[in-house]
Amino acid sequence: MSDQAFYSSLQQKLATLKDEGLFKPERVLASRQGAEVVAQDGRTLINMCANNYLGLSGDVETQKAAAAALEKYGYGLSSVRFICGTQTVHKELESALSNFLGTEDTILYAAAFDANGGVFEPLFDENDAIISDALNHASIIDGVRLCKAARYRYANNDMADLEKQLIAATEAGKRHKIIVTDGVFSMDGTIAQLDMIVELAEKYGALTMIDESHASGFMGATGRGTHEHCGVIGKIDIITGTLGKALGGAMGGFTSGKKEVIETLRQKSRPYLFSNTLAPMIAGASLAVLERISKSTELRDRLHENTAYFRKEIERIGFTIKPGTHPVVPVMLFEAPVAQKFAARMFDLGVLLSGFFYPVVPMGQARVRVQLSAAHTRQQLDTVLKAFEQAGKELGIIKN
Repeated sequence: MSDQAFYSSLQQKLATLKDEGLFKPERVLASRQGAEVVAQDGRTLINMCANNYLGLSGDVETQKAAAAALEKYGYGLSSVRFICGTQTVHKELESALSNFLGTEDTILYAAAFDANGGVFEPLFDENDAIISDALNHASIIDGVRLCKAARYRYANNDMADLEKQLIAATEAGKRHKIIVTDGVFSMDGTIAQLDMIVELAEKYGALTMIDESHASGFMGATGRGTHEHCGVIGKIDIITGTLGKALGGAMGGFTSGKKEVIETLRQKSRPYLFSNTLAPMIAGASLAVLERISKSTELRDRLHENTAYFRKEIERIGFTIKPGTHPVVPVMLFEAPVAQKFAARMFDLGVLLSGFFYPVVPMGQARVRVQLSAAHTRQQLDTVLKAFEQAGKELGIIKN
């Protein structure tokens, strides 16, 4: 520990983050995930900031399925897939995901971050072009950086700019072009215009890829995702997503598409080849979740009812939100210190929320991001809305 200047510089940077209101505290829970959680101090809070869209993270049936897989397959495999880390439960889950998404094959990863990090480099090189939405998830950005393909970026959900970038890539003589977008942008709840993206892809001979982490399980008439919501099932070349949000809430990611794409990833994708196999109990629970939501849209329907109610009422109170229909509801507070103070006050009032600010969102666009769940009751939502109104008036965000 000879370089004390290194540690001093880190201390100074952390202090600066705190002074500027950009430090991200962690809320410690002493319970399972759910619509209500128990904080470390013993208080029960209404949880409005989890990606637990269908309420299955702490669900007893999900737990039972995980326990059954744990009993049958053990805790873990101490290996990667191609050595001795593939069990029947992994192949069954890959097949079930393919059937659910309407694709030919699927490959599992330890996380969706790994799926996005490992998809580009094996498939594209300096002869190709990746045309990426400006607000794509950090995992997509990092995955693109690992690839030698030319990079083109278009303004968020801006189809005119997307076409401009497609023309530029075409004129540059790029061999293969792929348009990459989040199906749903997690900070805004904005849904990508996949119908128009597919139309442009066909016009310019491009492939398409979507990250469905905030869509799989509840977007679309039967919950297949944004490609179902936008009417383009079968027209998306590559789909990545997570098992860690609506589909059970643990961890694990996937990439789904044509068989030759998935087989290439099995042979060359580094996060797949050099990471331990997804725990079998997660795979088993995810299988049960897929079966459950394929039989009924009850949870999805309840989620969207809760979303519509909350969006209507939060605007009535006087808050500014990003428009849309997605259960991600960004309540705009604009300045980072305000978002921090608001989240802290809501915590005092019994509501768990997190402030989001630069660099997670653009400067001057700070917010608290409310995330609705099928597990929320109407009574809980009304309690949360009252807390919003009280905190908003106390901090001068809304008028008395």
